[in-house]
Amino acid sequence: MRSQKTKKKRTWLKVTGIILLVLVIGVGVYAYSVYSSLKTAVTTMHEPNAVKQSDKRQEPVALTDKDPFSVLMLGVDERAGDRGRSDTMIVLTVNPNNNSVKMLSIPRDTRTEIVGKGKVDKINHAYAFGGVQMSINTVENFLDIPIDYYMKVNMEGFRDIVNAVGGITVQNDLDFSNGGYHFPIGQVTLNGDKALSYTRMRNDDPRGDFGRQSRQRQIIQAVIKEGASVSSLTNYSDIFNALGKNVKTNLTFDQMIDIQKNYKSAGSNITQMEIKETGTKIGGIYYGLVSDAEKQRVQNELKAQLELNK
Repeated sequence: MRSQKTKKKRTWLKVTGIILLVLVIGVGVYAYSVYSSLKTAVTTMHEPNAVKQSDKRQEPVALTDKDPFSVLMLGVDERAGDRGRSDTMIVLTVNPNNNSVKMLSIPRDTRTEIVGKGKVDKINHAYAFGGVQMSINTVENFLDIPIDYYMKVNMEGFRDIVNAVGGITVQNDLDFSNGGYHFPIGQVTLNGDKALSYTRMRNDDPRGDFGRQSRQRQIIQAVIKEGASVSSLTNYSDIFNALGKNVKTNLTFDQMIDIQKNYKSAGSNITQMEIKETGTKIGGIYYGLVSDAEKQRVQNELKAQLELNK
């Protein structure tokens, strides 16, 4: 009798062991598949030697040492035969020492020197004149900080990214309609098409471009939140495919891994910044003028975040 019980026990131990082994192998294969797909997407996204190292850095950022760093996000409407303009310009400054990210939207009509063009114009024209490098040079000059990395997002393809994460939810503070969609005040769930319409409206917003910038930041934060959720793991192939098609960056795969490892906690603490401007027309063209005092305020806050004054 005891022999039969022992035999049954051993049988169940074997069965349990086999099930656990299958699960471990399955998890390992899945993890490798995710890793491989991510690496392929990042390789597609990566633009080697697209921009030079910032003149405002004596030494390159050391992500393994947890140095604070900055990223310029460019939202570009690209069309066939037209480079387009960067209608969205957002600077992220990431500091792992205080576990925070500061997100600054630069209004596209901001009047400033276009570095390399020899003229003063709207800041978003820098991309049309000289692509990513001229945009970086112009933003560095305007904010007086180094731009370490960039991410260029094709806004037409941004809908694919939103759809890939299964849609997003935002808290809307203005009742409006745009692009055939109505957006009531309160919690709003958006798919890719709705997200584009939500971010692009500005003419009916009493805050003008500032309202549009706020909605853009909402969308980005919501995409990051959904993309990092456990439920999105089932959609990883769609997410990586959408990113690979619509995002370009000078970040390498290894650098992204370092950021995930060393800066992850900072991503949960994002503070939004705004630049106060005065709208005016010069030569019949609308511009946003930033006072010297306001520019200095913003520069000081970003420099402190990047620990440039130490």
